[in-house]
Amino acid sequence: MYRLLIVDDEEIITDSLHETLAGLLPEQLDVCKAYSAREALEWLERTRIDIVMTDIRMPGMDGLEMAERIRAFWPRCRIVFLTGYSDFDYAYRALQMPDARYLLKTEGYAKVTAMIEQIVEEVRRSHRMDALLERSRELAAQLHKMEREDYLRRGLQSGETFGGGSEERQTELDRRQIPLSADEPLHLVVGRIADSGDPPEGDPDGRLASARVIAASLLEEHVRQASVADTRGNVVWLIQPKQAEAKPEGAFARYLEGALELVQEACSASLDVSWSFTLSGQGFFWPETARRYERLKQLQWMKIGDGVSLILIDRGEELPRAASKDPGRPSSRIEAMSGYLETGRTAAFYEAFEKLTEELLLPQTPMEEAMETYYGLALMLYAAISRWGLASEIPGRSRLLRLEEQASMKEAVQFLYEIADRLVRFKSGDEQERAHAVIRSLCDYVRGHLEHDLSLVRLAERYHFNPSYLSRFFKQEMGLNLSEFIDDCRIREAKRLLGDPQLMVREVAARVGYEAAHSFTRFFKKCTGMTPQEFKDAEASAYSRSDSPV
Repeated sequence: MYRLLIVDDEEIITDSLHETLAGLLPEQLDVCKAYSAREALEWLERTRIDIVMTDIRMPGMDGLEMAERIRAFWPRCRIVFLTGYSDFDYAYRALQMPDARYLLKTEGYAKVTAMIEQIVEEVRRSHRMDALLERSRELAAQLHKMEREDYLRRGLQSGETFGGGSEERQTELDRRQIPLSADEPLHLVVGRIADSGDPPEGDPDGRLASARVIAASLLEEHVRQASVADTRGNVVWLIQPKQAEAKPEGAFARYLEGALELVQEACSASLDVSWSFTLSGQGFFWPETARRYERLKQLQWMKIGDGVSLILIDRGEELPRAASKDPGRPSSRIEAMSGYLETGRTAAFYEAFEKLTEELLLPQTPMEEAMETYYGLALMLYAAISRWGLASEIPGRSRLLRLEEQASMKEAVQFLYEIADRLVRFKSGDEQERAHAVIRSLCDYVRGHLEHDLSLVRLAERYHFNPSYLSRFFKQEMGLNLSEFIDDCRIREAKRLLGDPQLMVREVAARVGYEAAHSFTRFFKKCTGMTPQEFKDAEASAYSRSDSPV
């Protein structure tokens, strides 16, 4: 999914453009808006932006200056300048920027939408990476030099390889033409094909080698990196920034997250594969590499398995514990679940089960706590099978205690659910339906906060997801786009509120998230064929007729 940011200090223009473009390519384009250059730069610090449509003249910082700042951080971002002034000097300066366009506001929405569609197609074509695949074949021999590969793999497996003094380590790196510094902190990225099972021997179809070349191309502007394919079918990148800049804590990890989104898009377009990435959220020094690598592999194994690409950030010891209303440890809650199962209290059993597994799968849950929770649940179910004499009915029960045989933690949790369902059916004959906890919570939040900012980026921040992953995951679970769900909730609530004769149209607009009444009017008419006032009048007339004496 690509991301478009609209920037204009005139709210009516920003809102109108947002409304027009939000429905243009709902499955390809996430549309955001900002009312100043400062607000726009805040967006750009938080997430990757592919296209910026901005007013060329704004108070404080104009569009040209803002575009220079954008290009410094996201050099591949396309810029579209909008202005109501036929100013040759501004136009000339704007057209000197690579991949920049220039439009007059008087040219109309048709010209704007046509240009955006054209740019999205250009971005999509650029991700096909045909030239880079050719480069992949040319560089494959160099990337697979045995000495370099062996050195990096040994460093990932044992801290001794990257131990010792920095001068000695730098000599080893230089001798193998590894472009990294021996005395600067590292970041580690572990990538895996999201839907892969057991890895094939070697790289028979060249996907791993091609992914390494694509990543190198998209990262080379800002980072130094070396990569290696490990024995588990992962690709591992050792990364350092090219320039050590004084930036806020975690800023480089956020840059890597955005850059890896581009790698995912490019691999999908060029190789037709879906990649998941796990990266270290903080820098570390070379002797810690093996320990960090093992941690990322475990985190990756716990979270992959749903067939869609995602990006996970390991924030190490500073990760917050998973939020929970129950302050008790998993062991005491599992003990209570055993009692629920034994006494046939199915609803209470599933409620506790869902809370525990939801916490287990949350990105911020520490791995040690997740393992404790899993094995606690597995032992509880295994004991019930033995206690009820169901060993012959559930022959695969021993898999509960062999976690390493599961493809991922998500798959392991699914197996827990399968066993739990069979036990519940045996005990009460009544299978409980389970809604996905994260999606259910998100839907409830949207319905209760229609007046708030419900952009994809803000919702992803709230639920600790990568925006692109949340978009795909929501559609996979619900069967419709998140933007369509939000629009449906807004139109339903608007109709209900418009039936209240005490509320004015602008008040209804504000309650369903529209600051400008004219934007709400266009949205409502597009969905219903009537303006809000026409709908309100029709409701009032219908009420009057029903209230009149027969």
